[in-house]
Amino acid sequence: MRNRYIQSFQEAQIGKKQVPQFKAGDTLRLGIKIQEGDKTRIQHFEGVCISIRGNGVDRTFTTRKMGANNIGVEKTFPLYSESLENIEVLRIGRVRRAKLYYLRSRRGKAARIRELRK
Repeated sequence: MRNRYIQSFQEAQIGKKQVPQFKAGDTLRLGIKIQEGDKTRIQHFEGVCISIRGNGVDRTFTTRKMGANNIGVEKTFPLYSESLENIEVLRIGRVRRAKLYYLRSRRGKAARIRELRK
């Protein structure tokens, strides 16, 4: 059982932020707020969600994409971070496990994830 003060603080942190339902294997487009001096801009990061962990305010997820020269880029974000402007689910992947760390060793077509058809 949680302390009621901690519970109220966590509810205030989550606030009214709308987060879409997604899981490991889904392709996401994240709008990340970047501050440069006194200006802010939104930079998009598009990749596959390879893991989700934690619960409540502490929930984080890791996304992976292939960058230039086939170098893998992974970023881990707190789900309710202020720097995340929006999360958009582009594709829903059909996977059989919750953590897709095996994608780190795969390249090209071997790293594909089947899309869930509705």
